[in-house]
Amino acid sequence: METMRDIRNRMKSVRQTLQVTGALKLISTSKLRKARRRLEDTLPYFDGISNAMRDIISHSEDNGQKWFDAREKKPNRKVATLVITADMGKAGGYNHQIIRFVEEFCPKGSLLLPIGSVGKRYFMEKDYVLVEDFTTTKEPTVYEAKEIAAFAAAEFLEGKIDEFKVVYTKMHSIVKLEPTVQTLLPLDAKVIARERGPMGAEAAGEAEPPYSYMPSEEGLFDALVPQYLKGVVYGALVSAFASEQAARMTAMDAATKNADEMLDRLSLRYNRARQASITSEVTEIVSGAAALED
Repeated sequence: METMRDIRNRMKSVRQTLQVTGALKLISTSKLRKARRRLEDTLPYFDGISNAMRDIISHSEDNGQKWFDAREKKPNRKVATLVITADMGKAGGYNHQIIRFVEEFCPKGSLLLPIGSVGKRYFMEKDYVLVEDFTTTKEPTVYEAKEIAAFAAAEFLEGKIDEFKVVYTKMHSIVKLEPTVQTLLPLDAKVIARERGPMGAEAAGEAEPPYSYMPSEEGLFDALVPQYLKGVVYGALVSAFASEQAARMTAMDAATKNADEMLDRLSLRYNRARQASITSEVTEIVSGAAALED
């Protein structure tokens, strides 16, 4: 049977856990708001790039053909997948969902480029080939997206990788986080035509003014593609980061509620044990006094 001291120790442990879960929830909430704000600030820039690319493609489908080469007839096509996970746990099923999605989507022996310590440690022990190791800071930046996009573009143009995909978690809402796959290379003219930017927002229906390109449309298109790829990667990184914070916020909120409920139950048990101890002591005193009178 638990003593009052045992119950007090458990209550102390639960209170310490409650402080940790509460702090993590507040931190995740702050990071989530910051990630959304940063993404909103950069979207107009990447939307402008997408608009220019869409306009160039509409003039001629021959522009930038090397970026649209699907290489479907090439034997032993090499497909590399960028997988974005978290650097730590305490985020509910966030990491488990994206890892399970990759295992279903990518057959054994596939080329992977993991981002995030959780996914990196997991896939190192599985039958996958890790092509490159990208290190990221705690919060995604455009510079990190630029490095990844430059690597993908170079490998694709040199013929070392025939298709480059990105697997990340897309946040539709705080409670709806969905693992998503997006093709980075080769480019798809139909996708660019119907999207308004790297984040996949639908193109506006209004007519856009004509553009003049110097020195040539093809030269400008080749210069815009790396910026477009950077926007797609950055959007995936920020979406995954925001999804991670949303999952951790939800998980820590549930953990905080469970800790509060456990504290209530322990407090009730402690009060009962304390009352039983007092009753036992009073009974012993009364019994001792009665024995003296006899």
